[in-house]
Amino acid sequence: MEQSQLEAEKLNIFKTATYTLDELKKRQSVALSLALQAGELMQKARQTGDFSQSYKGHEELVTSADKEIDDFLCRELQAAFPEDKILSEENDTDSENAEKVEGLWILDPIDGTINFAHGQPHVAVSIGFYSKGVPQVGVVHSPFLQETFTAIKGQGAFLNQEAIKVSGLNKLRPALIATGFPYDKSQLRHLIDRLATILPECQDLRRCGSAALDICHVANGSLDGYYESLSLWDFAAAVLIAEEAGAKLSHLYPSEYTSFYLDTRDWVITTPAIHDELVQLLLASDSN
Repeated sequence: MEQSQLEAEKLNIFKTATYTLDELKKRQSVALSLALQAGELMQKARQTGDFSQSYKGHEELVTSADKEIDDFLCRELQAAFPEDKILSEENDTDSENAEKVEGLWILDPIDGTINFAHGQPHVAVSIGFYSKGVPQVGVVHSPFLQETFTAIKGQGAFLNQEAIKVSGLNKLRPALIATGFPYDKSQLRHLIDRLATILPECQDLRRCGSAALDICHVANGSLDGYYESLSLWDFAAAVLIAEEAGAKLSHLYPSEYTSFYLDTRDWVITTPAIHDELVQLLLASDSN
């Protein structure tokens, strides 16, 4: 599917959303309050060290704090908006029909679990609200960095209640780019080849360990670009924040069968002027 077709799809899907601005503001207010409370739970768990660690599928680290915060968010959102559906990382839910759901919360209780367990600061709670596959509200809160990013569709993006925008950088060479690596290391050589292609063409690369925060840092201009394949809850809130801040969003290999915003594969999110150059380098690396 061509990029112009994707843009048309994004606009067409958005027309199906039926929530008023006041309804979205109410959902953002609740999401923000819950995100701040979740941040307090994270800080308490970090300070006391009172959390256990285990592995999903023998690869993915999960802590008892992930489950505690996930349960808290699901419980409170269900009480506040009983008509809405919830998709979260730690509670088993079905995402196959997400593009058809009128009101859907997509949650990541701790984005950056490895960072959290190791005492690193790049950790966030991510709360996104979608309507028929299109993000309407996004809240990403990092308690250790004291950064709270918010956005409502069509209303701009904010960090700690101050309006933000992308860096506006015009060339890739001085850009700071971020990416990440999956728990499954079977594709590691492919990802390292991408790094080897991109690194000489930009100022530097970062791997900070929280996709939600990386995307939000593109939104506020402290990063110029980001690329990675992700899970839905990793980016659900952040992509709206980035888009509202002026970022250009695409996928290297778009799917014709999935909503643009629900496609998890090969996101590329940048300040607009460097987008095409970064995409071409990634495609060139994959073709080698």
